[in-house]
Amino acid sequence: MLLTIDVGNTQTVLGLYEADAAVSVADAGLVDHWRVRTDHDRTSDEHAVLIRNLLRQSGRDLEDTVTGLAMCSGVPRVLASLREMVDRYIDFEPVIIEPGVKTGMPILYDNPREVGADRIANAVGAYDLYGGPTVVVDFGTGNNFDVISADGEFMGGAIAPGVEISLDALFGRAAALRAVELVEPRSVIGKSTVESLQSGAVFGFAAQIDGMVDRFRDELGSCTVVATGGLAHVIAPVASTIEHVEPFLTLHGLRLVYERNR
Repeated sequence: MLLTIDVGNTQTVLGLYEADAAVSVADAGLVDHWRVRTDHDRTSDEHAVLIRNLLRQSGRDLEDTVTGLAMCSGVPRVLASLREMVDRYIDFEPVIIEPGVKTGMPILYDNPREVGADRIANAVGAYDLYGGPTVVVDFGTGNNFDVISADGEFMGGAIAPGVEISLDALFGRAAALRAVELVEPRSVIGKSTVESLQSGAVFGFAAQIDGMVDRFRDELGSCTVVATGGLAHVIAPVASTIEHVEPFLTLHGLRLVYERNR
């Protein structure tokens, strides 16, 4: 089976795929998946223990089950720790999205090495599923907008502060405000402090997404908009421009890159 690992600044997502499953659908062959906190100080041995324990929940183990590994990481320290884990516990070479790895997608950034590996995985996965031009909105620590051309090129995009870190900054600076559950309120006009915060977060970030997509469309013309990331299910229902939600888009991109580098 193929184990895919997407290391974000805040959370790490892992997915286990059947090795011979079709790759035309993002979750085809997805046997199990997990979302855990990204610990920048976790050692290679601790990573091995964590992954073993997660696999045991599915009745599987690391050495006998996993025959392939694909990873992307925006946290160099964690990636280094995972490399050490692979060297010690796994007897095959992983596929890691980094310079020199075949992705099948030209990168039109001024400096292609600057593009985050997760953004490349998202772009590869989105183009495989929907073609182009496509805009991927990834709700993570930052809200990433990734733009793919009609010819399957990574054109660039935009990066904005994410929903949760924006709220954390607000709560940290405003003594009278407290953390709230991030759900859609009864109306845009909040009737309490809690609802006002929820309105600003949910509808405010939806407006950000719609405004950015409109600007992208001014340059691209018609395009498909795909959302992914931990909070996509919260914002997508109230954003008028988001057409598809793919929770496993990054893992799907990792699986495609793995197949292209076997």
